[in-house]
Amino acid sequence: MSVGDSVDIFVIGGGINGASVARDAVGRGYSVALAEMNDLASGTSSAATKLVHGGLRYLEHYEFRLVHEALAEREILWAAAPHIIWPLRFVLPHHKGLRPAVILRAGLAMYDYMGGRRLLPPTKTLDLKKDITGKPLKPGYKLGFEYSDCWVDDARFVVLNTRDAADKGAAVHVRTKVTSLRRDKGEWIVELDGEAGRQTVRARLVVNAAGPWVDDVITGAMGKNGAHNVRLVKGSHLVVHKLYDHDRCYIFQNSDGRIIFAIPYENDYTLIGTTDEDYDGDPKDVKISAAETDYLLSAASEYFAKPLTHDDIHWSYSGVRPLFDDGASAAQEATRDYVLKVDGDAETGAAINVFGGKLTTSRRLAESVLEKIEEVLGAKGERWTKKSTLPGGDFEPLAFDAEVRRLHKDYPELPKEMAHRLTRLYGTRARVLLGDRQDLASLGEHFGADLYAAEVDYLVSHEWARTAQDILWRRTKLGLRVSKDETARLAGYLAKAG
Repeated sequence: MSVGDSVDIFVIGGGINGASVARDAVGRGYSVALAEMNDLASGTSSAATKLVHGGLRYLEHYEFRLVHEALAEREILWAAAPHIIWPLRFVLPHHKGLRPAVILRAGLAMYDYMGGRRLLPPTKTLDLKKDITGKPLKPGYKLGFEYSDCWVDDARFVVLNTRDAADKGAAVHVRTKVTSLRRDKGEWIVELDGEAGRQTVRARLVVNAAGPWVDDVITGAMGKNGAHNVRLVKGSHLVVHKLYDHDRCYIFQNSDGRIIFAIPYENDYTLIGTTDEDYDGDPKDVKISAAETDYLLSAASEYFAKPLTHDDIHWSYSGVRPLFDDGASAAQEATRDYVLKVDGDAETGAAINVFGGKLTTSRRLAESVLEKIEEVLGAKGERWTKKSTLPGGDFEPLAFDAEVRRLHKDYPELPKEMAHRLTRLYGTRARVLLGDRQDLASLGEHFGADLYAAEVDYLVSHEWARTAQDILWRRTKLGLRVSKDETARLAGYLAKAG
């Protein structure tokens, strides 16, 4: 895209909301551009608990519409991206003094009933004295409930939505900030400053999906005073050394009314999270506090037989959720539903501001945004994303293991573990990455773990990766496994390539 270009829709923000809107819109025939001031998924969308779930605890806050919509999306998204989304079984141990068993049974019955399950198995009751999931827990737990939700590689979910949007014709600008938005003859003049220098683009409509920065866009680039629509809530997570050998997850009730999860993570680790507390700093500076660390360690230690200590921590991360400010008294009670507000019209130039949202409902949020776009610009095309697949996801939801075997058969010199990892990240597009390279020696420079230059080059050319952090923590999670020296070598390689 060059100076003076014009598009139907300009999307601000390269998180899951912006990526999903851009993908849906360009797939219907609108011309679309998207700008992200940092890397794709560099904010909230890479700092989630990484679940595609209905939100069992949202039932307590009577968010039935949100829960119903989210539950219905689980299998739709799984079918769209079976390489980066897969089923999980969650174990909810019961003990006296917290939510009564009868309430838990009723909530889980609603969860099953509202969910529209087809492939996900239903809830069942567990005898924790006999079931394998009781072994890591403290003695005394007898009753548990097991239910289904799904896992998602959150940052890759964003990247693949963006990749599909670009494949369909959207112009994607990473590390490009929108510095000014002004109306002119029913359109917007969008000024950008980024990798390609300063640019100006005209757009018939703007979608502000800047996440934690959505109010900043309104008060800054748009120049409107007094915008206060979002409530920033910090969620932090710990990645600890693997706590148990089975593949189930846990959802633990805490005495303060909050819940935390313990989830198998990247084969060798367990993910513990999340916290919920109000945040009033700059979202780019968010990090886990000592109090949050102690809270998560203590909460998990209430359930696990072996107490968790600071020595168990391998890594931690934090993110800021931009929830719509509904005036809830406690952070954990603030709505997780999304809110869309339209500013202007076809005559003056319309902007759609997106508040809230979550990974699970991002596709439906995009459809809701498109409804409002159609009211302004007129309809183009039909709804199409419900039965679509994301790049690399063109195989059946239950066929992941078979896809790994096919890749290993085509590239027998690759280690099986590497074939599994590449299929997890890239699905059928692992073959695009590998090309005709048949062994490790042909993959180029080695940067630690099983990361080679061929994969790095693919991420730069196909997925907008620019830095070692982009590659090690968002496109992959190999940052868990490489050393500081290996990270420095990767950074040097990227600097030369750039």
